[in-house]
Amino acid sequence: MSFDPGPIDDLVKHLSRLPGIGEKTATRLAYFILKQSTEDVRALAEALVGVKERIALCERCFNLTDTQPCRICADATRDQAVICVVEQPPDVAAFEKAGAYNGVYHVLHGALSPLDQVGPEALHLAELVERVKSGAGEVVIATNPNREGEATAHYIADMLRPLGVKISRIAHGVPVGSEVEYADSVTLGLALSGRREF
Repeated sequence: MSFDPGPIDDLVKHLSRLPGIGEKTATRLAYFILKQSTEDVRALAEALVGVKERIALCERCFNLTDTQPCRICADATRDQAVICVVEQPPDVAAFEKAGAYNGVYHVLHGALSPLDQVGPEALHLAELVERVKSGAGEVVIATNPNREGEATAHYIADMLRPLGVKISRIAHGVPVGSEVEYADSVTLGLALSGRREF
């Protein structure tokens, strides 16, 4: 039984649903929020609602964006013929932070995982094929170096080989079993520059 007033309990309940936030951390956050000014709390609430209302998927690469197409796809200085395939939007942010890549992206929003009922139809693979047919010269497969990521990489390579596009895989500078979004900039830069034909 909680001894906190109902609104605090409600806030703790909602905050504890966030990934990596347990009840203790949620309680600490709730009390921190209570100490903030009404203006700061209102700004936080508006930012939460705003991100939900204004962020969508790019119609071309499926990254998160507030413009159509996203800023990366619309950038004429980027090499539109090189497509880096990643699992999730945070992977794009990680590569961009590394600053070693000047092509465009294609975000799958997952990886093949039969145990979790995630098959090819759940990913944006048909759209990737269409992009390749529209003139891509190289596809860099940058899925995570774990079982699901490797299975997805092999599936994509097998799917794209008949189209005659160059297929490469990022080098394993990213530790096996980790995730791309958590790798440091130097590791990601080395992984991209050392990519190999797949």
